[in-house]
Amino acid sequence: MSVYPNAGLPNQFGEYDESPEMMARHLRDFTDHHFANIIGGCCGTTPDHIKEFVKVAEQATPRQRPQDDHHMKLSGLEPFDREALGSNFINIGERTNVSGSRKFARLIRDENHDEALSVARQQVENGAQVIDINMDDAMLDSESAVKFLNLGSGGA
Repeated sequence: MSVYPNAGLPNQFGEYDESPEMMARHLRDFTDHHFANIIGGCCGTTPDHIKEFVKVAEQATPRQRPQDDHHMKLSGLEPFDREALGSNFINIGERTNVSGSRKFARLIRDENHDEALSVARQQVENGAQVIDINMDDAMLDSESAVKFLNLGSGGA
């Protein structure tokens, strides 16, 4: 895993405000928790930033690669362990697709999120272990899509 962060977001002048020390603290968190083995800098980083990153790297212990169990792993709101099913077959619900389901697309466009959520819920009740949600539509209001996704996760 590698991390190449910006020195913050650009300010009103297009400059980056995070100091080398600030960025080094963020990167140290990544190395201390063994999230990354390679660190570097992107937009806004200077030679002074890189000097601080070198100090962080010199104090870090490399992340050890975990033993590969050759099992498929999926993640979303919850981890999905196919091996726990005892089967190679996975039911994927695909009715929550604005490109493939006119009904679902209409529900999302009309912001009828409760009924759209019932489409997903019905797929789970009928045996889907994974829901494929596709909101890729140029005419779709992205805020409506986000609101729908938050409903499914128990969010606001």
